[in-house]
Amino acid sequence: MKRTKNIALIIVAALIFISACKQSYQPSIAAANINYMVVEGVINTGADSTVVKLSRTVSLSGKTSSSPELNAQVTVENDQKASYPLQEIGNGKYGSPSLNLDNTHKYRLRIITSNAKEYVSDLESAKTNPPIDSIGYIAQGNNLQIYANTHDPNNNTRYYRWDYQETWQFHAKYFSMYITNGNAIVPRDPAKQIYSCFAGSTSSTISLGSSAKLQQDVIYQAPLTRIASSSEKIETKYSILVKQYALTADEFAFWQNLKKNTEQLGSIFDAQPSNLNGNVHSVTNPSEQVIGYVGVTNVQQKRV
Repeated sequence: MKRTKNIALIIVAALIFISACKQSYQPSIAAANINYMVVEGVINTGADSTVVKLSRTVSLSGKTSSSPELNAQVTVENDQKASYPLQEIGNGKYGSPSLNLDNTHKYRLRIITSNAKEYVSDLESAKTNPPIDSIGYIAQGNNLQIYANTHDPNNNTRYYRWDYQETWQFHAKYFSMYITNGNAIVPRDPAKQIYSCFAGSTSSTISLGSSAKLQQDVIYQAPLTRIASSSEKIETKYSILVKQYALTADEFAFWQNLKKNTEQLGSIFDAQPSNLNGNVHSVTNPSEQVIGYVGVTNVQQKRV
């Protein structure tokens, strides 16, 4: 009995010692004037629009969450010096309707900012993107997993990326049959009914797939998004528009590295943050860091 008490005292003492050694660590973030150019977008050789988003990095400790690059001149160029201008859409976005580009040429993006700084991406060959075979779903526990299937019969694509736009219909918690006109409570006009609502969102994670280690270029049930069974998204009606991009091996490596740096951090087993080696460079200042990879492909899409 005495020995048991001694062991208990030792354990309690050890716990007290361990807890006493714990101290909160608040790392100091070095103040720096970081203003890197960020280029997001794909040169679409197909029948859909080409849209490029330009922005600047912002401080984690600052109050600004985004800094769009406005009033820039953005053009698509090919290896024969032909150019296709993109028009400013707003909020740092620049675009053009279908360019219908020739897949036998290489293409790049050229950017000239309002303060005369120039950026250019590497000339890239056009990747042929096979159609999306299907978009499906499967119940996994208390979640609904949405996935994509695709394949390239020529075994030439191998590297894929997907993003999506969601739209869903849901109902308000209460059904409101009346409304005030400022003076009295009156029946609500059907045109002013707010019980049935619509909402939407876009993908916020990076979805990648590769068949490089497979004999056949087949992607089966690549996960896109997971919806909880209690979510209002699948209460009444749900629609998802999925876009598929064919990547080069270097472009796939860039997106894979970006995913590790932004989505797979936080534990001792995760990869350490590393530099993002894209294909966009500063002509004005070659030593300037630029974030982004501009690919060239015909974007495929499917809605279910």
